[in-house]
Amino acid sequence: MHICFVEYRIAAEYEVHYRSWMSARSAESQSFQLYEGTDQPLLFVEVWEAEDEYSASRIKEERCSERSSWHAMAEWVQGGAPKIHAWTFRPVNGRS
Repeated sequence: MHICFVEYRIAAEYEVHYRSWMSARSAESQSFQLYEGTDQPLLFVEVWEAEDEYSASRIKEERCSERSSWHAMAEWVQGGAPKIHAWTFRPVNGRS
């Protein structure tokens, strides 16, 4: 099991629009979990589970691509698309 971790901060003026849009996205797909920072409101993290490193990398590509339907939310991110950070992770404790 690998994960793709996507992090960004939503500008306050777009909060309602973002939450509505993400609610619809979440209803469409159970592939990810969305978290909001408890110490930093409007800082969001998406955690996507993937079978392997290749699949996690593909999720990262899709989330960061300008051609992706996900790119629409970049305008709500403080600093725009360059401030959407994505990483892939692999297990290190023997579990896969």
